Amino acid sequence: MSDVCVITGGGSGMGLAAAKNMPKDKIIILSGRTVSKLENAVDQLKDLGYEAYACACDTSDRQSVCKLASYAKMKGTVRTVINAAGMSPNMANGEKLLRVNALGTVYVNQEFSKVMEKGSVIVDISSNSAYALPKFLINKKTYALAETDEDKFLKKLLKLSNLPKGDYAKAGFAYALSKNFVVWYAQKCAFEYGKKGIRVCSLSPGLISTDMGKLEEKEGGVLLKYAAEKRMGTPEELGYAIASVADERNGYLAGVDVLVDGGSTNGKLFIK
Repeated sequence: MSDVCVITGGGSGMGLAAAKNMPKDKIIILSGRTVSKLENAVDQLKDLGYEAYACACDTSDRQSVCKLASYAKMKGTVRTVINAAGMSPNMANGEKLLRVNALGTVYVNQEFSKVMEKGSVIVDISSNSAYALPKFLINKKTYALAETDEDKFLKKLLKLSNLPKGDYAKAGFAYALSKNFVVWYAQKCAFEYGKKGIRVCSLSPGLISTDMGKLEEKEGGVLLKYAAEKRMGTPEELGYAIASVADERNGYLAGVDVLVDGGSTNGKLFIK
């Protein structure tokens, strides 16, 4: 059977760019919420010589993720999962951000690990916002509730994200928490799924010139002064980075987060 690569949030941006960097002997399945966007993306891949399919999926709904995993398994051997689905502070409130970005990662990792075999990889897309939180605000015991008590998990993180004043600040805090969770959860999964031969890691982009990135440019653009080249990243650059992390030849890259933000996180140490 052919190897299958599933990319959530694959209808545009860095998810689609990652698909275009995949080997052409893989079957590509793009998922997302907007069917028309997915179909257009699939057409682009087919024009490039890929065998590609669209499958609508809301990653904040476990049953929707289950259907996506079953669909992928019918197409071949699920070898690669890139979880690029996500929302930013200008797109949703705190609860929605936590459901999509955090719990969505739990659902994708759990459900796909059930259908994946030795030699497979899951790459969860986080954000450099994961590094913006003071360490004393990060409670791993609260994060662990995502697998045992979702309501309590959401309640605790929403209470924390409501500390700032203003709707955008609250959403931004929830976003940072959700992405910090993704980094933690990918590492947790790496050591659980590694026993089955499934490699797991995360990748954290900085501000990228996608539709989502442009929505956050006004607020998030302040970080660009700390970037080495003082610019946003391109979807193509991130697509290549994601595909490289997912490449089977990177088989020993597991349990870590790959920070791809133009240096803006570490730039705070060198640029005043």
